[in-house]
Amino acid sequence: MLTEERRNEIVAYLEKNSTATVQELVDALDASAATIRRDLLALHEDHRINKVFGGATSLKYMDMNTDEPSVAEKAIRNTEEKDIISRYAASLVRDNDFVYIDSGTTTLHLIDYITNKNAKYITNGIVHAKKMLERGLSTMIIGGRIKPVTEAVIGPDCIESLSRFHFTKAFIGTNGISVQAGYTTPDVDEALVKSEAIKHTFLTYILADHSKFGVVSSVTFSDIKDCCVITDLEPDKKYSDQTIIKTVTQS
Repeated sequence: MLTEERRNEIVAYLEKNSTATVQELVDALDASAATIRRDLLALHEDHRINKVFGGATSLKYMDMNTDEPSVAEKAIRNTEEKDIISRYAASLVRDNDFVYIDSGTTTLHLIDYITNKNAKYITNGIVHAKKMLERGLSTMIIGGRIKPVTEAVIGPDCIESLSRFHFTKAFIGTNGISVQAGYTTPDVDEALVKSEAIKHTFLTYILADHSKFGVVSSVTFSDIKDCCVITDLEPDKKYSDQTIIKTVTQS
């Protein structure tokens, strides 16, 4: 294989898979590791890929979201989609469920549609707990440090409390969904809380509108296969090949 042809193959591989190790490219292209490393350096210098330790990523993959918008900013985004997703998610709550509700604007919409008062609910969202009380739901809130930007309870005390519980269902928000990176968020403390809640839940649902697919934030809190996704538009098949995805539309 000629050098330019091989390098084009590397770019195509990364565009399809987003990331690759040197060994994966060696196996895919039947080339030596030294050759692949030279190719990656050349492609990086040509601004066609991003070379990282042990491999490379596509340029698109490196377009990460590291900012965390405020609750007020997120509350006005994709409100119709959030309503559609939340209405369906609320219908999944059954009598005697012990439900964890993550902080976030989509999960806040969820509370508007919950009608089952025979379940118990726990949250790390300050405004979530207040709204659940107003709706007459059996409500608990996790203790810990409050993050002002998202009005979420986080920190080691929060995680320790979560470790004692066993939830039947959890509804979790996310900033991004990627086949390679999984479910991601910009903040490591919030990621740790989400991860701990998922670890102690029988069935976890990620509530995410279509704009979250293909987005990667700084910190992974779960592999894509470990949760079900409820969304408003059918995503690319590569996602449904990895996990259960329920697409709901306006009825």
